[in-house]
Amino acid sequence: MSDCIFCRIAGGEIPSTKVYEDDEILAFKDIHPQAAVHFLIIPKRHITSLAEVGAADAPLLGRMLALAPQLARELGLQDGFRTLINTGRIGGQEVAHLHLHVLGGPVPLGPMLVRQ
Repeated sequence: MSDCIFCRIAGGEIPSTKVYEDDEILAFKDIHPQAAVHFLIIPKRHITSLAEVGAADAPLLGRMLALAPQLARELGLQDGFRTLINTGRIGGQEVAHLHLHVLGGPVPLGPMLVRQ
């Protein structure tokens, strides 16, 4: 999708600070980090959101999730990290391309959500 920023990053059209790349997956540092370490893992193939995946996507999703702790360790997150997938507008998804956030650092991240 030519108008999708993550597709353009995956295609090399927009630069990123890569953490990992293979034929199906790209991981790169978030440009607006919310923690000392904050990177995204995306499928190179455009998938709008987690709500759009099916059984055929299970191997790709499994690889993305299995990659998260490996990369977290490589980036110094031995004491823990948070993974997050926002889905849809109500779920807080800002870019309409499936992406897994991995966040952590030396300071505990605090609660997931602030109750209203």
